[in-house]
Amino acid sequence: MSKEESPNDITETMVTGSFSSFDNDSSNSDSVLKSTLKAPNDEDNASVLLGVGSDKLSMMGIVLTVMASFSGFMFGYDTGYISSALVSIGDDFGAPLSYGQSELITAATSLGALISSIFAGMAADTFGRKPVLMFSNLLFILGAIIQCAAQNVWTMIVGRFVGMGFGVGIGSLIAPLYIAELAPSKFRGRLVVVNCLCITGGQLIAYAIGAGLEKSHNGWRIVIGLSMIPPVVQFIAFVFLPDTPRFLISKGRIEKAKKVLKLVNPATEDEIIDMRVDELQSMNDELPGKNPIEKTWNAIKEIHRVPSNFRALVIACGLQGIQQFTGFNSLMYFSSTIFKAIGFDNSSAVSLIVAGTNFGATIVAFFIIDKVGRRNMLLLGIPLMIVFLVLNAIAFHFLDIKFDHNNAILNSDGTDTWGIAIIVFMILFVASYAIGIGNVPWQQSELFPQNVRGVGASFATATNWAGSLVISSTFLTMLQNITPTGTFSLFAAISFVSLVFVWFCYPELSNLELEEVQQILTGGFNISDSRKLAKLRRDSGAIHKEKNHDKISHEHIDQV
Repeated sequence: MSKEESPNDITETMVTGSFSSFDNDSSNSDSVLKSTLKAPNDEDNASVLLGVGSDKLSMMGIVLTVMASFSGFMFGYDTGYISSALVSIGDDFGAPLSYGQSELITAATSLGALISSIFAGMAADTFGRKPVLMFSNLLFILGAIIQCAAQNVWTMIVGRFVGMGFGVGIGSLIAPLYIAELAPSKFRGRLVVVNCLCITGGQLIAYAIGAGLEKSHNGWRIVIGLSMIPPVVQFIAFVFLPDTPRFLISKGRIEKAKKVLKLVNPATEDEIIDMRVDELQSMNDELPGKNPIEKTWNAIKEIHRVPSNFRALVIACGLQGIQQFTGFNSLMYFSSTIFKAIGFDNSSAVSLIVAGTNFGATIVAFFIIDKVGRRNMLLLGIPLMIVFLVLNAIAFHFLDIKFDHNNAILNSDGTDTWGIAIIVFMILFVASYAIGIGNVPWQQSELFPQNVRGVGASFATATNWAGSLVISSTFLTMLQNITPTGTFSLFAAISFVSLVFVWFCYPELSNLELEEVQQILTGGFNISDSRKLAKLRRDSGAIHKEKNHDKISHEHIDQV
């Protein structure tokens, strides 16, 4: 940075330029936006500069994101392997699994995850994101060992509850929280999607291995045993990796926080790093309390009493509930069972196609989430989900299949035609899901301020796993009692209600600093203001990029 061009000069150019374009189209609701876009020389300087100071993510930022996302891979791998395992177990436990036993085995993980996610936020705020994530690795390994050694249904249930359930619950909360607190604002959406990409990649790999070992004796034990590799790798890696700057600042470890910020933003001058740390210190409104339990209780009260915090909680829990109750995970948990029921011999191979679609659509989401915006992706994906859920309900009606006493009874001669139609509609439903609601809810950490972020993320993640528990423990029963047509019609109706919720309650948060989101949620959900601010922040980045380009060009000319 030249002497003629200070950090304040760049900020003034960006902010005043933004205000001039903003003032041309003002309204009565503009006060929220103006209070968020502060004047030059105030505390927003460093956050703006740090967010747009580089067009490329640092190598350390990539490493930290990928290693944290191993938790997402374990999450996805668990979801994927249980689908094929429920088919492959056969009579290894003495008799074929009943629908009730399959639901219990599947729901055990969701119940364990629900319980652990409630306490994981408190633990993360007390001990740090890093050590809690490492503890989840030990639980993953323990759960895999118990399942591999299982000789009956109840041992399998214990392994999935204690090991996989607790491990997945902690990892699914901490990994996106860790990434969100590390990521520069312009990359945050994409980096959190990396965790989602690892979830879908884990599902895909689990389906592939499960399909290959479906006919092998005890092949399901091999599939589960392989799940011990990722937690070992992540545990070893995090021995050498740091915690997040925001957590370090909350504990007074200022110099360490500066080092981590510099690692993630190597192109940023030390002056701006120091400014950013000062900002975060001033915003570190730690709640009172003599011990972790008292602090957590105060955080719970804070998140319900402060209107902006409560709006954040409504959004986060609402989106996580939508993710589960629109039916996607019922396909992930029981896709092999469904495809076997409609007449496909290698049902795990067909499930592999569904998982591949999920993975591919998540890759698309990775590239567009920060450009298109979180809100727009939901408004695109959810209507398409409704369409394909309705088409699935119609196809199941003409297939005329009934689930009764662990048997699927087909009353139609058109199995091939309608069976293929169901697969096509499910693939399109999965793509619509993955591009929007499959990713956006995991941006939940950006909704909460530092002092309640752990507790807020706990509530949201617990909502996700509560929904997963309900779906996994009732889906096959629903197929029997209200038919597949009724089940998918119910999911379509819930999706429609979800669309209304997103339209009125979910603001656009792309490109905003974590500390700016609370100002957006002050006084209402402020949908219009959030869209304007997101655009202004995006334009600010473009201005800074253009100034840097011009500066480099002039320096090159001067040298010549």
